[in-house]
Amino acid sequence: MRLALLGPPGAGKGTQASRICEAFGLLHLSSGDLLRAEKLKNTPVGKKIRDYIDNGRFVPDELMIGIMRSKLVSLVRQGFVLDGFPRTVSQAKSLSDMLDALNRPLTQVINLAVDPAVLTRRFEGRRVCPVCLSVYHVDLMPPQQNGICDVDGAELVIRPDDMPAVVQTRIETYHQTIRPLLAYYRDAGLLWDVDASGTVDEVWLAIDARLAGQEV
Repeated sequence: MRLALLGPPGAGKGTQASRICEAFGLLHLSSGDLLRAEKLKNTPVGKKIRDYIDNGRFVPDELMIGIMRSKLVSLVRQGFVLDGFPRTVSQAKSLSDMLDALNRPLTQVINLAVDPAVLTRRFEGRRVCPVCLSVYHVDLMPPQQNGICDVDGAELVIRPDDMPAVVQTRIETYHQTIRPLLAYYRDAGLLWDVDASGTVDEVWLAIDARLAGQEV
C-alpha cells in the first residue's frame, strides 16, 4: 500500500496513520514531524521553516517537496503512509512525478473530513511530547500520568502552532487550499472520504475495514 492521508489540522491524521502503519506494516512519513525536526536543527532551511510553522502558515511548496523527495527516494519496496502531504495541487503533481519515476504510484488517498467546530474543541486539549513527538489529548487520549509522556517521561507541552489564534489561521488556510486538491484526487479515482468527527476508534474501524478489504 502507498497511501496519502489528508485532513485539516486536528483531524487525527497522525493517530490514524500510526494505526494504519502498525496494522499493515507501512512506513509513516509525517510532513509535520519532518518539518519540526528540520526546524530544530536550526539550519538556514530550518529557520525559514520556523517562521512559517510558528505563525500557522503553510511551508512553501519548494521547501516541502525537497524534504519529502529526500525521504521517498530512499525507500526501496516498503509501503508508506504520507501524513499531511501533499497539501496543494502543485505538491500533488510533483509527488506523482516522483512516485511514477520510482514506479510506485499512490494506491489510495484518504480524506479525513471534520466539522471546524469539532476541530477547535480538539485543539484545546492537545498536548505533545517535545522529545518523541507523541501526541495526546487531555480528554480523548490522555497519558497514563497527567501531563507526562507515556514513552519517555517528558513533560507534555502545547505546540506553538496549537495556540488558539494560530489554530484559527491554520484551519482557515487549510479550507481555502484543500478544495482543488480534493478535486484533483477525486478526478484521478483515488479519493476516499471518511467522516472523522467520531472517536479515534470509530474512525479507525472504518479505515481498517476498507484497507483490509483492499489487501485481500
